[in-house]
Amino acid sequence: MRVIAGEAKGRPLKAVPGANTRPTTDKVKEAIFSMVGPYFEGGMALDLFAGTGGLGIEAISRGMTRGIFIDLERQSIEVIRRNVEAAGMTDRAEIYKNEAGRAIKLLAKRELAFDLVFLDPPYKMKEADKLMAEMAERGLLADGAVIVVEHDARHAYSEQFGAFRQRRQAVYGDIAVTIYDFAPHMPQETTGGTTDEG
Repeated sequence: MRVIAGEAKGRPLKAVPGANTRPTTDKVKEAIFSMVGPYFEGGMALDLFAGTGGLGIEAISRGMTRGIFIDLERQSIEVIRRNVEAAGMTDRAEIYKNEAGRAIKLLAKRELAFDLVFLDPPYKMKEADKLMAEMAERGLLADGAVIVVEHDARHAYSEQFGAFRQRRQAVYGDIAVTIYDFAPHMPQETTGGTTDEG
């Protein structure tokens, strides 16, 4: 694993030992950023099930101002710290060991608003939409925020719910990536997403 593009391009990233954490492959990571970037002019990123921190680190490398990394596993937190340091981003990253729902509540108390959110939970979890709805309710999403959900390809999330509109969905083997735009001021009407097979 490595940082693919931007200021930290080519920096190697460590994986979390064991089989419990499934890092996003470079191929999928490249595809994600081609759909949501590929580069950014500032903004706050949240990597909520951070694992190795690879997605959040890539976002900062490509221009996001800061990133917050959350994971429940102690081993993952240690790997994220090492990877952030290796990428030269210690001063632009906050790393916390916490459960996702609790982390959302704590972040809301700080009145933060994120422009880019990565949700890559364990594949058995199929409630990313509920987490997104809670983030919106608690004011954690900036207008026009982009949310990237990585999930089991056998599970499909709605094309539209609340203020979320599906921008794109792409399938890579047994992995699916669904990307949403948060548009709280748009009329609540049904829109179609596009699906790619890759």
